[in-house]
Parts: sequence; C-alpha cells; structure tokens
Amino acid sequence: MITFEQFVKEYGDFRLEISMDIPDGKVVGIIGKNGSGKSTTIKAILGLVKPTAGSVKVFGREARALTPRDKEQLGVALSDSMFSEVLSLEDVIAILRAMYREFDETFSRDMCAKFGLPLKKPLKEFSTGMKAKARVLTAISHHARLLILDEPTAGLDVEARQEIIAFLKDYAGSNACTILITSHISTDLEGLCGEFYLFSRGRIVLHETDENIGRNYGTVQIPFELFDRIDRGRIAGFRKETFGYACITNDKRYFEENHPELKVKSADIDDFILLLGGGTDE
Repeated sequence: MITFEQFVKEYGDFRLEISMDIPDGKVVGIIGKNGSGKSTTIKAILGLVKPTAGSVKVFGREARALTPRDKEQLGVALSDSMFSEVLSLEDVIAILRAMYREFDETFSRDMCAKFGLPLKKPLKEFSTGMKAKARVLTAISHHARLLILDEPTAGLDVEARQEIIAFLKDYAGSNACTILITSHISTDLEGLCGEFYLFSRGRIVLHETDENIGRNYGTVQIPFELFDRIDRGRIAGFRKETFGYACITNDKRYFEENHPELKVKSADIDDFILLLGGGTDE
C-alpha cells in the first residue's frame, strides 16, 4: 500500500531519512514530538514534496505520479485544512458528489445526522469539534482504500475526541481499508492502531506492533547506584532524573525476574515519546 525506500527529504538543517512498508488493511499510528518528521511523511505520501533521494510509492506507483483515479482512493483529513468556511456541508456534499465516482451521499448524510452536524449552516459557525468531525467524514465519504488522518482530534475536548475515536474503531473494523493516523495524544491511538512507528529527529527509532508493546515493553525507575550494573541491552531508552534514571525496557520480564526490587509498569505511547523520541524543527 505505502512503501518508503531509502527516502530522504532535506529542508535546510532538517533531514528526514526513512524506509518503511505499510501493507493493506492495517491501522498504523505515527507518533513523535513536533518536528520529528511526521508531517513531512504525510506530505510525501500525498506527493506534495519531492524527495531529495529515494522513493515513496502508494498503490505501487510513485506518489508524485498518482493518476486522478488513484487519488480517488485516498481519503485525507489534515489538522489545518478544510473547505472554505463560507460553504455549508450541503455545499461540500455537492462538491464531493462531483469529485468522486464512489461518493456515498446516503452514508454522508446519515453520518452528519449521527454527529449532529447541520447541513445548511456555514462551516465558519461550526465549533472546533464539529469541524474536526466534518474533516473525518469528508475523508471517508467515498470509501477510500487509504485514509490519512493527521492529528484528527487535536484541540478537542475529551468527549469529542472519544466520539471520533470510537467512530474510527467501528469504521476500521467494518471496512477493508488502510488507515494511517498521526497524533500526539496517546489515548487516541491505543486500542485503535495495530502498529506504531516512532519518529525522532527525522528517523524511525521504533517500529512495533501493539501486541508486542503490551507483552514486552515496560517502564522502570533505576537508582543511580544500580544503573551501571544493569544489562544495557535490556534498556531501549532512558532519561536522567533527580533520583535515578527513568528507563523503558523491551524485556520487562528480565526486570521482573532478576530485579524484583524494581517496580516495572506497562509502557504507553507517552513513555515512548519521552524516553525514545527527541524532536527538532522541520
């Protein structure tokens, strides 16, 4: 579905250098601090940036060479992009009907009703949560093979976020599509994505399945006096703190069996970002 092969993109001092392969039917999360390369990766998939070196292919074709028919198989919701706010959703539906041969008007209208989105009100009068829902619904309205959702819940309150994530879970479970989602809110991705890529300073520093993260990874606080005696191969990342090191391990059973005096906790996405992911400006 999506293949980055020795892909490089340079912007001044920033350099994105990645290789990754996202197959059909997966729900994949891209995580990392601001400036780690997430947005540039999305732009590359959409053919909006020219590689400095390497390639990115979508549907087996170079991203910048996708045909109009190929592009109809993309559904995109970007955090800072939307139709003109003078339009209403009724206007948007008319535009989408003309753009996409597979546009599902009945589904779109049903989803607007489900989410309480008025069809005739200008988008400029929508709340932040309503605009976020409209972006997601626009992306899925034509049953695309590939959904790209960039920070779909950014700036929303807890209730609105939960509503969108619950909807995406249902949609992913009942539709044969690939979903690529970026977010800095860990609870949005946990339980939704089956795989994760962690970006740091323009590189992929971790690629794991949700299952392996739950089974093998954990966090542990290690006192200064013990740190040098720990097998460093069991520590994926660490940060110095006041009373020792905050560590993330890829072998939590090792600590449970060999250092029962240390409390091992399950690792979440925030732990990976803090202990493995740095950041730099793009």
